[in-house]
Amino acid sequence: MIAVLGSINIDLVARSTRLPRPGETVAGSSAQSVPGGKGANQALAAHRAGAAVRMIGAVGRDMFREAALSILDADGVDISAVRHTEKTTGIAVIMIGEDGENMITIVVGANDDLTEADVDKTLTAMAAGDILMLQLEIPAKLVEYALRLARARGIRTVLNIAPATLDVPYLAPLADILIANETEFELLAAQRLSSSEAQREALLNLHARNGQTIVVTLGAQGAMAAVEGNILHADGLAISPIDTVGAGDTFCGYFAAALDRGDSPEIALRDAAIAGSLACLHPGAQTGIPRHADIRVHTNDPA
Repeated sequence: MIAVLGSINIDLVARSTRLPRPGETVAGSSAQSVPGGKGANQALAAHRAGAAVRMIGAVGRDMFREAALSILDADGVDISAVRHTEKTTGIAVIMIGEDGENMITIVVGANDDLTEADVDKTLTAMAAGDILMLQLEIPAKLVEYALRLARARGIRTVLNIAPATLDVPYLAPLADILIANETEFELLAAQRLSSSEAQREALLNLHARNGQTIVVTLGAQGAMAAVEGNILHADGLAISPIDTVGAGDTFCGYFAAALDRGDSPEIALRDAAIAGSLACLHPGAQTGIPRHADIRVHTNDPA
């Protein structure tokens, strides 16, 4: 079982030929609202990868509530632990350029209303060896509480250190598995890493320091991970991206689901890299998340 403690948002997405520079206005080509939030995205990805998933989060009692939960509910993710509060549902304002790159502003809203009681209730229902997955769009103190409690109960934890915040240095050592993109990994390593060799050296150094499994996503170059003293690498697919929003969340959900299934870290990294690539071929964070059958098309695994 995987429990995801994290954010639930509605994404307001605008597309234009290019992203604006500071102070600049550009004409947009389209706009839409779609479900999002890193927590919800990762929960959906893990579910579509085949895992049993429970989402723990909060939404407001407003016009965005049903839309924010619509795809999770329709796909069969367990949303019984999602609370409704008096704050607005979390909102992400997203701008996307023709090249697929994006800029995002988050209004946390109801995501700030998660409490230690939500964590207690969730972890009480979990068994040793289950997986708790977290990100940093909910209060840092709650993430810390959940990580410490999960470790005490033998529950495996996966922390995606996104969005990168000043809380990363003290939260990161509390997790069993860390997932970061290249920018976030530089914050974790506390240094600029200007080459792949520097990335690998920093990754091995951090891994040797505390024994954590550390995964770094590399965009078009796939992903690498430090596991039990070794560096693993998996290639992504050669694609022309349409929309990179949600690719990292797709990666996280697929990686956690593979580990929950008992797959090796090598297989988990491979599947996650493929899934992250496929997510870039469709617009929208949740609507672009592939299903496990889509991944098997690119592997030799039996159906």
